[in-house]
Amino acid sequence: MIFRKSLPLFLAPVLAAGVVASAAAETPVLLPTLVISASATPVAAREVGSAVTVITAEQIERQQVTSLADALRQAPGVALSRSGPLGSQTQVRLRGAEANHTLVLINGIELNDPSGASEYDFGNMLASDVERIEILRGPQSALYGSEAIGGVINIITKQGKGPVIAVGMAEAGSFATGRLSGHVQGGGERYNFSVGATYLRTSGVSVAPKSEGNTELDGDSNKTLNVSFGFQPLENLQIDLFGRLVQSRVETDPQPFVAGVIGTVDGNEVTDTLQRTGRARAKYTLFDGRWEHIAGAAYHTDQADSLTDGLVNFTSKGEKTRLDYQTNLFLKSPDFANAKHTFTLLAERETDSQKTASAFGGSDLEITNHGLVGEYRVSLFDRLFLSGSIRHDLNELFDDATTYRGTVAYLVQESGTRLHGSYGTGVKNPTLFELFGFGPNFIPNPALQPEKSEGFDVGVEQSFWDDRGLVDLTYFNSRITDLIDGSGLFAFNRAGTTRIQGIEVTGSLEPLENLKLSGQYTYTLSEGTDGAQLVRRPRHTGSVNAAYAFLEGRARLNLAVNYNGDQQDFQFSNFFADRRMVTLGGYVKADLTASYSLSERVELFGRVENALNQDYQDVFGFSNPGIGAYAGVKIRLGGQ
Repeated sequence: MIFRKSLPLFLAPVLAAGVVASAAAETPVLLPTLVISASATPVAAREVGSAVTVITAEQIERQQVTSLADALRQAPGVALSRSGPLGSQTQVRLRGAEANHTLVLINGIELNDPSGASEYDFGNMLASDVERIEILRGPQSALYGSEAIGGVINIITKQGKGPVIAVGMAEAGSFATGRLSGHVQGGGERYNFSVGATYLRTSGVSVAPKSEGNTELDGDSNKTLNVSFGFQPLENLQIDLFGRLVQSRVETDPQPFVAGVIGTVDGNEVTDTLQRTGRARAKYTLFDGRWEHIAGAAYHTDQADSLTDGLVNFTSKGEKTRLDYQTNLFLKSPDFANAKHTFTLLAERETDSQKTASAFGGSDLEITNHGLVGEYRVSLFDRLFLSGSIRHDLNELFDDATTYRGTVAYLVQESGTRLHGSYGTGVKNPTLFELFGFGPNFIPNPALQPEKSEGFDVGVEQSFWDDRGLVDLTYFNSRITDLIDGSGLFAFNRAGTTRIQGIEVTGSLEPLENLKLSGQYTYTLSEGTDGAQLVRRPRHTGSVNAAYAFLEGRARLNLAVNYNGDQQDFQFSNFFADRRMVTLGGYVKADLTASYSLSERVELFGRVENALNQDYQDVFGFSNPGIGAYAGVKIRLGGQ
């Protein structure tokens, strides 16, 4: 208990001093050359004024991450809430905002489910075939529209290039868990392709707490397929296609609608999910690439069937379709401050639909939004980088909304210092469920207004020891008005302002060529309109990571330690009739991984998850697995 309470106080000064740190591949603040999501066009990492974290495929593979949500734990500003073991519903909140204030993209396609409170359930997202994850924090509606009050998580899958490479992996371990995956990719001068498939199955643990006599296991199965193909029929025309299919079955336990029964109990409940995602994009360039025209079409559907004792009792289907056109103009004026200019105009049309069916009734709803975006970026003296963007949304149900954002980054190259900051406004439209709901007990509220936000962050990044170390300190502050709340039977806009502020500290250090350390700590102070701390937003979160390679790089060890502080949550009894506030205790989760390359083609690997065997809950009444061990083999064919 003493260790748990003192850990946040320990992490902050250690990270700030740069004693706890990481290598470039392990460090959130050491960004790759280009960042995709921070602007309307890819931008060099050093020019980014917004707070953004990049998690690479190398990190994911070294830490042997199964669920993509677990990779997010090591990014600053992230609060993760998983309702049980692997595969269970998983919410991600950025900088104290709500889960449906986080816009989730995969290869630029929006994944938020219109029939599921406009959230994305990370429980169905495996980490296989992921090339990188970008976590953009702060209000981003000026670029992305609704659902981006807290920020954006952009997932980018592997793209083929060069000689054909095939990688196969098999793994088995605790809780009767097995995982198989295969990936093939390659490319030539005018084409590229990538195909990846993963199958996972686990018997899991009881969602309902074992300490209260619940013993029935709740398992998960997941089948995921990713396919991408690109070709260049003309020298200045590139066409890209992407498709994704996810089929999962998650077992869970119910919360009985009985007075006096609190939390979850053993039961035979299952959710079958089918997700289909696709996008086609064409990019045509003129004047040696200085003028781009990009047209795209995207589609995503998320269908879920909830079953009790084998009988379907609720079905929901959310769909998103989007058409967009973007034009980018790149200009230079070297005689004036060595300036480089980027002008962007974007027009999009997005339609959300929701269909639900149950014994209590159903719904069939649809809403369309049109968005117009303009952005200007400029680089001055190769050290001052400014950007400004503005967006105007035209919606069928709500008043038109205008949002904007500005960013600045300044390099002091002589001292290895980078200053960065951003300011933006955001808007979140009510969900179709919040507006109209379904069934005889729900009270529709078509008068709901969009949630609105404004926020800023300022930070300083400092490198040291010949760029072997780096520390970044960022302060963030946001305000949300017209926050939507409800008990499940009625939704309404809260009067007053929700206030959120905090500090993010990240650090990195490479004391030895084969030893790479990283860490981050986030303090989040969130106050609702009633002055109380917001639920499922711990004030203290942090992580440290150590990666060590030896035997000429053939053997690797990795230790990841994540801390999640005390947090508030709701305790439900008799469905929504009795709702009380409870405190969930903080916890430390440690994962140890190891791998050894028998040859250039064959690698053995293993890991221990929750090595401290912590008994913890992210959501009240929903248990998580204890200590578990896993091992497997990876085989690589082809390539040079």
